[in-house]
Amino acid sequence: MKLKQMLDYLKKIKDIYFNKRMIIMLLLGFSSGFPLPLVFGTLSFLLKDYGIAYASIGAISLVKIPYSLKWLWSPIVDNVKIPLIYKIGRRRSWAVITQILLGISIFLMSTVNPQQHLYLMAFFAFITSFLSATQDIILDAYRVESFNDEPEKLSSGVAIFVLGYRIGLIFSGAGAVYLASKMSWSSVYVIMSLGILIGLLAIIFSKEAVKYEYKVLNFDTQNIKQFFNNSLIEPFKSFIKNESWFWILAFIFTYRLSDSYFGPMSNPFYDDMGFTKEEIAFVTKIYSVVMTIIGGLLGGILVIKLGMRKSLLLFGFTQCITTTLFAVQAYYGHNMPLFMVIVALEYLSSGLATTAFVAYISSLCNKLYTATQYALLSSVMSLSRDLFSATSGVVYQYAENIVPGCGWIIFFIISGLMSLPSIFIILFCIKKYK
Repeated sequence: MKLKQMLDYLKKIKDIYFNKRMIIMLLLGFSSGFPLPLVFGTLSFLLKDYGIAYASIGAISLVKIPYSLKWLWSPIVDNVKIPLIYKIGRRRSWAVITQILLGISIFLMSTVNPQQHLYLMAFFAFITSFLSATQDIILDAYRVESFNDEPEKLSSGVAIFVLGYRIGLIFSGAGAVYLASKMSWSSVYVIMSLGILIGLLAIIFSKEAVKYEYKVLNFDTQNIKQFFNNSLIEPFKSFIKNESWFWILAFIFTYRLSDSYFGPMSNPFYDDMGFTKEEIAFVTKIYSVVMTIIGGLLGGILVIKLGMRKSLLLFGFTQCITTTLFAVQAYYGHNMPLFMVIVALEYLSSGLATTAFVAYISSLCNKLYTATQYALLSSVMSLSRDLFSATSGVVYQYAENIVPGCGWIIFFIISGLMSLPSIFIILFCIKKYK
């Protein structure tokens, strides 16, 4: 009987995951994930190899701002026809054009020598971020619409999409760093630009999930006023009815700041410690993704068992501690076993904190404005990553100038302390607002 149950279970898994729709989700997840490292971690490594100053490397992290603001132009993506090819479908036509332009922008990054044209590299990276964020709008909507006929399978589709997303991160993270040890960065970015072919193939062999009648957009004063009222004012007014709304925003801004702050400087730090590109690719790109997934799954269990408040407090402390542990790595330098342990703990705590954090933000949203409020709240966290972390290079250089040889140690102690304000905010709000 047990064997029959197991066979039935395996057949159910096969029916759910091994079909054309799920393969499309996997490929689209890859397409959504692979551009991010090319304007973040991988880009910082490239700039470090070209001898760009740490302050500039930190500042260039600002090119990721479109990921925080993509909700602003999502109505345009929803309603504007793409000339000539709009007949293949609203989502598919936008996806095709966006992916082609994305491939071109990544290729243009490969043509720039940042030592000579740093601002041009930053411009092309910004365009890549904008197109990648636009692609996320399209693919997120397509993913949801693809399961309108079978909503019970949406969660399975999300799981496959996220798996593809993680594979995309490895491709342009670990894959790009490893290739850079064998060839020039220019050649690496040319190869990375071919990653858009995966998404294009998925779109070509897919079908439009929902037929859509395009609306006529009238950009008169009344329509613009109504758009801003429905999209921004009403969701915001609903949110600030919560008496602790200010502290909630402050908490969201600071909770992941420890991780976000050292993000732009992580690859330059690993390089300074003497780790090879192969070692960095394995430990921080592939190994870390596995630990993040484990942390995420464990976090889901602990949030249920401990509750939201205790989980946020516990995971907030752990991410402060694990970020500070990199100061120990800075002291010992090139030590592979220590490197693997610290990275494992860092990404495990990151997975734990992310799970609790996303669950918390989701719990805040009014059902009438779920999409808008979630986008706005998550953008507050993204702004701390994209704006505040831009000063990370300056802080490291300042610390190194004051105490030569101890700049990284001081930097990681400061980074570890960055999330402490969020813990104080939790304790304050528990006491004041019960």
